[in-house]
Amino acid sequence: MSTQDETRWAKWLRDDGSVVSCVEKVKVMNENLDEISQMLQDAFEDGLLMEVNETQLRQVMQQMVEKLVNPWPKGKA
Repeated sequence: MSTQDETRWAKWLRDDGSVVSCVEKVKVMNENLDEISQMLQDAFEDGLLMEVNETQLRQVMQQMVEKLVNPWPKGKA
């Protein structure tokens, strides 16, 4: 994994502030975010092509993130 791969999103931290240093965990997290980013961009562009208001599109996407639910109780993940 290159330095760019390791830093393209964030330095991943645990709740206690320590760094997630497992190469495979960081790789999976970054790959997941790459996929989500591309899907969001595609949906955003589709909406704009369908003449949906840009501000509304952004608000709906932000609301989706805000509604995410943590399925694991604190300290169990």
